[in-house]
Amino acid sequence: MLRRLALVSLATAAAGSTGIGPLPLSLFPAPDALTVTISESRNPAADGTYELTCDGRPGGNHPAREHACARLARLAERETDPFAPVPAGRICAQVYGGPALAHVTGTWLGHPVDARFSRVNGCEIARWENMEPVLPLVRV
Repeated sequence: MLRRLALVSLATAAAGSTGIGPLPLSLFPAPDALTVTISESRNPAADGTYELTCDGRPGGNHPAREHACARLARLAERETDPFAPVPAGRICAQVYGGPALAHVTGTWLGHPVDARFSRVNGCEIARWENMEPVLPLVRV
């Protein structure tokens, strides 16, 4: 929070010195803040709704918040969207990974997130496993 406040103060001061007025806050992305809801995992300890923030120090009640934030940081370096759905028409192995479901909402890298995950075929299983430990390790 202090980092964001400092950035806003610097931007406002810099903008004021050029005579263009303060910069809008939208130029500064919101901190990574996700709500992760897990259901039907066959693991009562994993099912539930968890908050995860990754702005400076990992926060929230996510059971693996440090590792989850580290994973999200590594995924950000790849410059691909791990929340994107499996592309339409992709051929996926017909392997069932169990009934587990996940719904992730919030903000990541300044972009809104509203993604659903399942384990209904090989593509969806790979997508889920790419997000571990943001999503819990689930086995049939």
